Amino acid sequence: MSTLIIFSVLHLLISLVCGAPLAPALYVFGDSLFDSGNNNILPTLSKANFKPYGVDFGEGDTGRFTNGRLVPDFIAEFLGLPYPPPRISIRTSTPVTGLNYASASCGILPETGKSLGKCLSLDDQIDLFQRTVKSGLPNHFGGPNELMEYLSKSIFVVCIGSNDYLSDTSKNYTPQEFAHLLLDKLSLHFQVSLSLSLSHTHTHNYSEFPIGRLYNLGARKVVVLEIGPIGCIPSVTRKIKHNGKCAEELNELVSYFNDNLLGMLQNLTSTLPNSIFAPGHAYWLGYDAIMNPSKYGLLDTSNPCCKTWANGTSACIPKLKPCPNRDQHYFFDGYHLTESVYSVFASHCINDRSVCSPTLKELVQM
Repeated sequence: MSTLIIFSVLHLLISLVCGAPLAPALYVFGDSLFDSGNNNILPTLSKANFKPYGVDFGEGDTGRFTNGRLVPDFIAEFLGLPYPPPRISIRTSTPVTGLNYASASCGILPETGKSLGKCLSLDDQIDLFQRTVKSGLPNHFGGPNELMEYLSKSIFVVCIGSNDYLSDTSKNYTPQEFAHLLLDKLSLHFQVSLSLSLSHTHTHNYSEFPIGRLYNLGARKVVVLEIGPIGCIPSVTRKIKHNGKCAEELNELVSYFNDNLLGMLQNLTSTLPNSIFAPGHAYWLGYDAIMNPSKYGLLDTSNPCCKTWANGTSACIPKLKPCPNRDQHYFFDGYHLTESVYSVFASHCINDRSVCSPTLKELVQM
């Protein structure tokens, strides 16, 4: 809980004492780990706009899949910015302090999550960001150069890929092939596509891929999170036979993606002028918190805090009270984490180069 208090005090100091934010805007892309309410408006079963979600959030059940704040919310507080509102909720003037495009159940691949209804794949999210850049933001700036200067100083955060690994599509590939497929979708140039075997027989226009499109639209400071230890989430551990706390075979699958993500981001940074693509090492920090909970002020790193459907493997059952010691739980429901865990990652990403390199403190000064 002390970390949460520190964030609140930091936010107050930045807003009231410093005045100017550390970056002009925060733009958010991802899945349910970052979704702040876009799915509320979409025809999908994947929603969190009901209690007990948001039980510890000032605005209530906004659509965040947790009890309180998400990583982007903590980052916004650090930057001295308002929480980026969900893009689909914007009906009037586009805010210049950032937007959240993340959509629960979706992924890097366009087909991921569609069995639950409509969601925004990463391509869809970038399409919406393109509309923001081309139609929404220009009215606030004196010209294209001023707009590009603003975008180059803004912070972009991306967290996506878990749902791709939990989808049936992943079963059609070997672990290496699937990791390469996802990374290929994220890369920009052939020389940074990790010499994929699948690429040898196809011609790709990498500027059409998500991260390449972000750069083309003006993004220069981009933090991309690894996929977390999904073999440890209750929806997996309560369905798959395993030894220990986690289904390590699933963790090994995502390790192929994570192991190569760092090199891809380094290549993007060295290839694309004036860009910084910073990795966020969410896997090892999340895994360490699960295996060594006392280091992070946690007690329970196996069970969901709320009462869920399907014996702890799914979403919270509406209106039922969650556990009282939410700040000591790792998981809020069968898939998602508590505000306390999100605050741990955000704090480390802001200050610790072993988690985010450069750190967010360093990134805003670059």
